[in-house]
Amino acid sequence: MADAPSAHSATMHPLSRHVAVIGAGASGLVAARELRREGHTVVVFERGDQIGGTWIYTPEVESDPVGIDPDRTTVHSSMYQSLRTNLPRETMGFRDYPFVAKEGDEERDPRRFPGHREVLMYLKDFASEFGISEMVRLESEAVFVGLVEGGKWMIKSKSKISEYMEEIYDAVVVCCGHYTNPRVAEIPGITTWKGKQIHSHNYRTPELFRDQVVILIGCSISAIDISRDIAGVAKEVHISSRSVASETNIEQKPRFDTTRLNAMIKSGYDNMWLHSKIESVHEDGSVVFADGSVVIADTILHCTGYKYHFPFLETNGIVTVDEDDKRVGPLFKHVFPPALAPSLSFVGIPSKILPFPNSELQSKWIAGVLSNRIALPSQEEMMEDVKAFYSSLEASGKPKRQTHDIADYQVDYADWLAAQCGYLVFEEWKKQMLFAQAKNYIVRPKTYHDEWDDNHLVLQAYEGFRKFTRDGV
Repeated sequence: MADAPSAHSATMHPLSRHVAVIGAGASGLVAARELRREGHTVVVFERGDQIGGTWIYTPEVESDPVGIDPDRTTVHSSMYQSLRTNLPRETMGFRDYPFVAKEGDEERDPRRFPGHREVLMYLKDFASEFGISEMVRLESEAVFVGLVEGGKWMIKSKSKISEYMEEIYDAVVVCCGHYTNPRVAEIPGITTWKGKQIHSHNYRTPELFRDQVVILIGCSISAIDISRDIAGVAKEVHISSRSVASETNIEQKPRFDTTRLNAMIKSGYDNMWLHSKIESVHEDGSVVFADGSVVIADTILHCTGYKYHFPFLETNGIVTVDEDDKRVGPLFKHVFPPALAPSLSFVGIPSKILPFPNSELQSKWIAGVLSNRIALPSQEEMMEDVKAFYSSLEASGKPKRQTHDIADYQVDYADWLAAQCGYLVFEEWKKQMLFAQAKNYIVRPKTYHDEWDDNHLVLQAYEGFRKFTRDGV
């Protein structure tokens, strides 16, 4: 992360602003809490009928299984039925509201790596505990967010109650648009290929793939989860990843994701193989990989992630979204567009992080900046920092699509945000737990959800949680 001029405490009088938050998922909920704590008035726009964002599971899928038809019926959720968290619950919660197990409650999932429903229940508990729900307008979609005179923002929304409504806000915090618009691999010959295609956004259960030969594209956590899920019913599962070295690029260093995939396959799956990227597909059903191997397949399953998607946002070209390369910018520290700061900000843009703690720290920073308690560098200084960051990415050989992948420095990033806010840095046990979990992925690729070696860190975590939980337990 490129160094920025140090932010310093502002000397102006505190301000209370009227702030719109777009989205009532985890990021939107914690943003609303932090903004109100700072003295702002807050309205949260949520197009769905409940809070929780991407953690809301539904068996429904879109009319276009690949998710590229602009006229398709859309489904917000990307959850699949079997999903369990890939992070231990101790690392997932907000700082003063730990994600502790609800022992003795039969409705809850006490496992250390719980299912998706438990995470949704935690978010609903969080919203109830801090009175956040009263700030949320359910079934109210922000269809247009744009600048108006005086540096304010006009929001046009629609709901079941009123056709359209227009309101003016001092600031807007965007907390959505990360997991609804699928990215699909570009494959030569795909228009004449006779097989089926589906994006993981529309994956729910493995039965659809029974007795099939499946090509799964991708190597991140959803690819690992889903390949393991369907291996029990599919005839063959072939995982294709561009990070796998081909014969023409034998010196490519394996990424952590690829190492994890290899470990999983070697742990006992006799119907699963790992390949390099797809080079082409053909009418006879064949799929040709860059390493020269050929597979006759029934289905291609794209576990290729999502495009950042903010169709409601109009900034007159100041903020751009490169959907192909997954870059939203320019953003100072992945949060503020320099030319529109602080009245426009984004929460939750970085990937491969601890999402809830990251969103909490970003929200604290935004709230403090909006109240004038925390000062940003000048617009020019922020823009220079963004340019230096982009240059560092290019110099390191990191592709543009990984602009917001901060796995390598997420702890430093979190500590930097905490310093801006005058808040607590990441706990040492949490940092150690992240490293322990990364190791456990490799050592126990099939059983990491239920077996681990860091119980001493769990004890440290719960000791720290005592000050935030009722009765100290």
